[in-house]
Amino acid sequence: MHGKVITRFFRSKCARWLLSKHISVCFLTLSLFLPRFVGAEEEVQYPWLDDFHQGMSSSVHDTANWFDSFFASESSELTDSARGKARIQLAWEPRSRDIIEFESRIRVNWKLPNLKNHVDVVFSDYDEELEKAPVKAAQNEQLADQNRFNLALRWIRKSDEKSVWSHRIGVGRKLQPFARSQYEHVFDLSDSHLLRTETSVYYYSSDGFGAHVGAQYEYGIDDTSVLRFDNNFYYRDDSKDWLWQHGAYSMSQLSEKSALICGFYIEGDSRPNYRVSEYLVSTRWRKSALRTWLYFELEPFVLWKREEDFKPSYGIALRVEGFFGH
Repeated sequence: MHGKVITRFFRSKCARWLLSKHISVCFLTLSLFLPRFVGAEEEVQYPWLDDFHQGMSSSVHDTANWFDSFFASESSELTDSARGKARIQLAWEPRSRDIIEFESRIRVNWKLPNLKNHVDVVFSDYDEELEKAPVKAAQNEQLADQNRFNLALRWIRKSDEKSVWSHRIGVGRKLQPFARSQYEHVFDLSDSHLLRTETSVYYYSSDGFGAHVGAQYEYGIDDTSVLRFDNNFYYRDDSKDWLWQHGAYSMSQLSEKSALICGFYIEGDSRPNYRVSEYLVSTRWRKSALRTWLYFELEPFVLWKREEDFKPSYGIALRVEGFFGH
């Protein structure tokens, strides 16, 4: 059954929808990067923008119902329709020595009532578990090349409000069949201290086994400011090594619609020895403008990479991000 779903996915309107909408958002990005949005707090009248959002949201829901129809039976008497939500981000991240650096991310979730809403379908062109770097230039190139397509069925089970089990089966990393199990737990250490832990194991048909262990510590300075420390370790069976990533971030809410994130990121691996492969410092300004579902980001950064002899590379990331569907 699952194989039939994947095959028909490529041949159906869903694939054509993703391509056409991706191109449409490119034009949307060029149209919306106007100086006007920087200081505007009132809602500007752009009927075409509302029509665009409505069309995208309808397409997401239509595709959700298309997926859900595969699991319907003659005895089904459901009154709920399938629903979906999509997140699309486009970015231009020029830097010294690499001025043409573009990034796009698409992630779609569909809830399927014919599967009792215990299972959802996840489509993305990146792996959110592996791509933790703030800018594309700092992402591990080997992992980024492998994780350009993921389509999976996901089961989520909450033991309580602080513990979550999730399992996935699907295709990813250049269409390799895979299975993944993940456990997350949140520890409320005090009113201002929080610790999140995450552990997962997975298997890809060609790459073999892998594992991820992560911990995120947050300290609430006040009602609008948070300090966060990220630590992630990944074991890769195909290369028999560990990839590690650490980050420290200061996050401040400037207003109801804007925030500032200052961060330091470091990455390395265990072979040929435990060493640093890159450093990154950045300051990200994020703002919701024009509509509540639309976000803009401006992020100046400096990157030092081992393959570039740790010479500083200066850049700036310009991003637009839209949320569609339910």
